[in-house]
Amino acid sequence: MKRRSVLLGALALTVASGAAATAAPRAAAGRRVVVYYQTQYTNGRYVSPLGLTRNKTGVTDVLVAAVHLNDLNGPYAPVHVNDDPPEAAKYDQMWRDLKEVQGQGVHVLAMVGGAALGSFTRLDNEFDTYYPLLRDFIRRYGLDGVDLDVEERMSLAGIERVIDALRADFGPGFLITLAPVGSALSGGGNLSGFDYERLYRDRGDDIAWFNAQFYNGWGSMTSTSSYDAVVRRGLIPASKVVAGTLTDPSNGGSGYVAPTRLKSTIRSLVAKYPDMGGVMGWEYFNSQPGGTAQPWQWAAEVSSALGRVR
Repeated sequence: MKRRSVLLGALALTVASGAAATAAPRAAAGRRVVVYYQTQYTNGRYVSPLGLTRNKTGVTDVLVAAVHLNDLNGPYAPVHVNDDPPEAAKYDQMWRDLKEVQGQGVHVLAMVGGAALGSFTRLDNEFDTYYPLLRDFIRRYGLDGVDLDVEERMSLAGIERVIDALRADFGPGFLITLAPVGSALSGGGNLSGFDYERLYRDRGDDIAWFNAQFYNGWGSMTSTSSYDAVVRRGLIPASKVVAGTLTDPSNGGSGYVAPTRLKSTIRSLVAKYPDMGGVMGWEYFNSQPGGTAQPWQWAAEVSSALGRVR
């Protein structure tokens, strides 16, 4: 993903260690509609995710982004959501709204990492120091899962240790997803360092699905070809591949596909792979065709193309 966050200083995270994460099925029923929710404020105005559940959108998963684990010897709080600690007053309404979203049966996950580097290097090299910060953050906010967006070099053993710890701490209902560039699932380029196909062989049962980034030159949703290339490998099933796309031309670089063309590709994918994992969009606040006024329309149109909402 393209991350626009710049880490700023703030207070240290206080953890309520007794809280338990909300239980959720390992994989949502049917084709998923996954929305990344990173921009919580635009032009000073709070962007609520509630349009996704107060309208008929068919959304299944909201991924709040981006969570960063910071150097404990640095000037910043140990855990940040974008530019601020998660307990900052600016996020109070967001956490309340996300609880309401969960109350409507939609999973809320935290996206960790992205283009702001460091979180996974720390988990890889100093696991015992940094993993507890992530674990306690999940517990504090009662999240249904974690999306591991590894856009820096990490060892296979390191990512497997993170997955194993999450499964042990949160149980079989906790959702663990990853967000590789699309080509990483079809034998091509990769930003993460480790081999996703090897990871899937080792830990496939623990991975609910992949949010594959088919944009920025790593794939495309102008046709089914990028998705086809993953399925042709014969390892990762279509049911665990969620096709990722940009929701607006300004979001994250190149490869935006307009709604009409996108829906045509989605319908073709459903016809080819009735059990396909679904579609994800980066990101929520300005999603087309509704734009900033009605960004939830993107999810509704994608759901319709997937056959979830009619």
